[in-house]
Amino acid sequence: MVLSDEMEMGTDIVTVVDESGEQHKFEVLDAIETDRRRYVALLPIFDEASSMVNDDGELVILAVEEEDGEDMLVPIEDDGEFDEVAEIFEERLADLFEIEDMEGIPEE
Repeated sequence: MVLSDEMEMGTDIVTVVDESGEQHKFEVLDAIETDRRRYVALLPIFDEASSMVNDDGELVILAVEEEDGEDMLVPIEDDGEFDEVAEIFEERLADLFEIEDMEGIPEE
């Protein structure tokens, strides 16, 4: 997947080109580096409101690898590695966005 950066209203936006040549825009929510490699947590950006409504709201977590001097985003193939990185992002983003457990909140 090819990665290109841009800034929109102070937000880091990346465009990822998938294997079939389609472009997808994501907001970079967080990035970390471990002893293994670098990782990013991305949130999809949609051009149409209907696409956003149908989205499940899950983060996309990818590894960053350098290839021919360019950063490439690649899927994390190892389940253990993915779980470890996902847990780090979950903790960091929960603090950043003050995410709280929704249980116990009365419905209106």
